[in-house]
Amino acid sequence: MAALPSDVQADLRREYSIEAFVRYLNNGSFGPPPRSVVEARRRFQNRLDANPMEFLVRELESELDEAARALADFVGTKSENLVFVPNATTAMNVVAASLPLETGDEILLNDHEYGAVRRIWEHRAAAVGAMVVTAELPYPLRSKDEIVDAIFARATPRTRLVVVSHVTSPTAVIFPVAEIARRANERGIVVAVDGPHAVAMIDVRLDELDVDYYCASCHKWLSAPMGSGFLYVHPRRQSSVVPPVRSWGRPAAGAPPSWRDEFTWVGTDDPSKYLAVPMAIRFLAGVGLEKFRAHGHALSSQARRLVEGITGLEAFVPDEPSWYGTMITLPLPPGDAPALMEAMWRRHQIEIPIIDWNGRRYIRPSFHLYNSGFDLDRLGDALREELRREHRSE
Repeated sequence: MAALPSDVQADLRREYSIEAFVRYLNNGSFGPPPRSVVEARRRFQNRLDANPMEFLVRELESELDEAARALADFVGTKSENLVFVPNATTAMNVVAASLPLETGDEILLNDHEYGAVRRIWEHRAAAVGAMVVTAELPYPLRSKDEIVDAIFARATPRTRLVVVSHVTSPTAVIFPVAEIARRANERGIVVAVDGPHAVAMIDVRLDELDVDYYCASCHKWLSAPMGSGFLYVHPRRQSSVVPPVRSWGRPAAGAPPSWRDEFTWVGTDDPSKYLAVPMAIRFLAGVGLEKFRAHGHALSSQARRLVEGITGLEAFVPDEPSWYGTMITLPLPPGDAPALMEAMWRRHQIEIPIIDWNGRRYIRPSFHLYNSGFDLDRLGDALREELRREHRSE
């Protein structure tokens, strides 16, 4: 895998509105949309503003259906199986509200899961007297089988749900979700996938995964507008979905009722963020989806070697594309994570997450089409300087 040529990458950077002085290495948290997506959203907003009644009442449902079909095709399912929601967090809250749980039931997570997701399920468990169980995965990771085995070593006859990331947020690891789903299905355990980092970073084929729920955001690697996400629900679970907001919930004229009806009209809102998703898909397709993935992984791999060389600390996953894609999490020496993250921005104009995870400090660079080797040079210089500052202040 190789990064894009410098002239091609320079042209692509101009497609984004990122300020020239900013080295933005945090697409994994908040990904800026390219200009074509911004313009597509603005066109929908202009139509809405020109005649709200015409757009919201007469045109919106067909526009949403068209956008949902494009997204469903991209993630390997039918549009009848997904709905637009603002983000993966909203989607996971819908799952938590929809899954029947009783006192003594267990919800199985692992120690790589996103903190907000854990909080959702701890709240749900406390409300009904259920329990959140955490599987601790090996460190370092050396095989995908050991991930699956460690998770199901904590499963019991009381386990009702497995919650797992497709690509983990704190550690940037690509998890073997298909195998996890297979093992869970054999035991009759429901599977909810937290997938905001997977969409576009890796190939997502929802029907093939055979999971019950898939929660995702489109504002990261897909480069859709902020506030665009989706919830996929397998047909076997659709009848029990509880909508987060109740409004009219009526199907379109002449259409049969569907679980999606409650999500189509949730009160007055600006739907342009969802309607611009097809343009984001077209943008990436125009560049070449595999070229984007190869570019991001190449920079992640270079960042791996760079940071390992500075710190002397090895990454905790094998150096293979099956383990990490367009972002990577790398260990740092012990220290103050928030202070280092702030220093990287204030003194060097580098936006990059520095996190504490499982008692260790890490850096998580992520890369999109607007990033280049120049960003890595700046990262290396800044990290060396800041680690030296920390050493002198000890």
